[in-house]
Amino acid sequence: MTAPTTPTPAPAQTDDTSDAPTGRAPGGALHGPVIAWFDEHARDLPWRRPEAGPWGVMVSEFMLQQTPVNRVLPVYEQWLIRWPRPADLAKEPPGEAVRAWGRLGYPRRALRLHGAAVAITERHGGDVPTEHAQLLALPGIGEYTAAAVASFAYGQRHPVLDTNVRRVLARAVTGTQYPPNATTAAERRLARELLPEDERTASRWAAASMELGALICTAKNESCHRCPISAQCAWQLAGKPEHDGPPRRGQTYAGTDRQVRGRLLAVLREAVTPVPQSILDRVWDEPVQRARALDALVSDGLVEPLPGGLYRLPLT
Repeated sequence: MTAPTTPTPAPAQTDDTSDAPTGRAPGGALHGPVIAWFDEHARDLPWRRPEAGPWGVMVSEFMLQQTPVNRVLPVYEQWLIRWPRPADLAKEPPGEAVRAWGRLGYPRRALRLHGAAVAITERHGGDVPTEHAQLLALPGIGEYTAAAVASFAYGQRHPVLDTNVRRVLARAVTGTQYPPNATTAAERRLARELLPEDERTASRWAAASMELGALICTAKNESCHRCPISAQCAWQLAGKPEHDGPPRRGQTYAGTDRQVRGRLLAVLREAVTPVPQSILDRVWDEPVQRARALDALVSDGLVEPLPGGLYRLPLT
């Protein structure tokens, strides 16, 4: 979820600024130290390299949502070996995208990425579009992903708000330990207000602030002594007050429908022919939960039911 080191030039794009800045102090004091730190400490990740191109950046953005870098790396590399261009993926059935997604989790992302590849091929001649509005119009692309691809692949000026950036801004600027559970309009206004005017600097700031949140300003065990902006950090200056907002949401997995869905998909990914219901019944002992999970997979388009009680990954 960070930028290639040499973005591909593209026409300038800016987000709607109908929510005007609120008069908060500009972020100039933050930009220089954070970008300088990034230049020295940024991880060498394949989607940051110039050869990744816009498609490589887009693939990484889909995969990195709610998934750690170390889990993404092997799947990302194999994905681009198999499908180096959107058109290569678009030619395959969507079930092949689900199969290749492996155990990254949240497999609907694979279907959405496949849908985006089809749309890119049909509407844009196989090239990831450069304009933010065109990116946002692709299936499966939300505001965050459109802004991230426009910024990281094309060097454009957009606020890119992921969990890491939101945490950095919450601490450094607003003085709170954590941002709200869901992104707020106030956070979006702040991100726009802090965005450097220069396009290249704005793109670097987006990547650098994200990396700072991933490596230094982490959710737990933050490394304030290594932070390039600790002297300006509002949370640090306030004595690092404890979070007093709504409880932080934890993610459980064991025993949930998500776990059952994952086990069902694992069987279907390994199969080369349709799988009978009797095989899927062995995946989970509790029949009601198992049936509910399978129905959800069918409803989400991740599994295709066939006559005779057979199931497979989707072909269309």
